[in-house]
Amino acid sequence: MSKPTRTEAELVAMARAELKAHADCPDGIVISVLRSGDSWEFRAAADEATAARPGYPECVAMLVQIGDHLGKQYDVKG
Repeated sequence: MSKPTRTEAELVAMARAELKAHADCPDGIVISVLRSGDSWEFRAAADEATAARPGYPECVAMLVQIGDHLGKQYDVKG
């Protein structure tokens, strides 16, 4: 049985909503979807100033957890 699909934009929006609900993340984090075969994961990027702000490492760690959770539920369209 295949999983429902979502666009990259939908998955990123879901991740941002979960991050907002569970963590105090600095503004300026760029979230992208990295595909690998049949699976995918989130990647976070930020400029030096954003990456140096309090909470950034915790947000990246939480993004990995969110990606693991959503990756079990959804495939990426396209």
